[in-house]
Amino acid sequence: MITPKECQYCHAELSRDEVGLSKKLFESETKKGKYSCMPCIAAMLEVSQDDLLVKIEEFKRQGCKLFG
Repeated sequence: MITPKECQYCHAELSRDEVGLSKKLFESETKKGKYSCMPCIAAMLEVSQDDLLVKIEEFKRQGCKLFG
């Protein structure tokens, strides 16, 4: 059984898209097992969560396999 990943900051359980976004944006951190949730990523990058959702959809349209 695969253990769900959690945000390194707030410990929220992560969705597949949040894991994918962490991998896409912060590859070196995820190699260390550190992932972030959408609200924490938005705060770090000073963007809205809606901006991140738009970016996720863009990555999906490009065929990126990191997203569910």
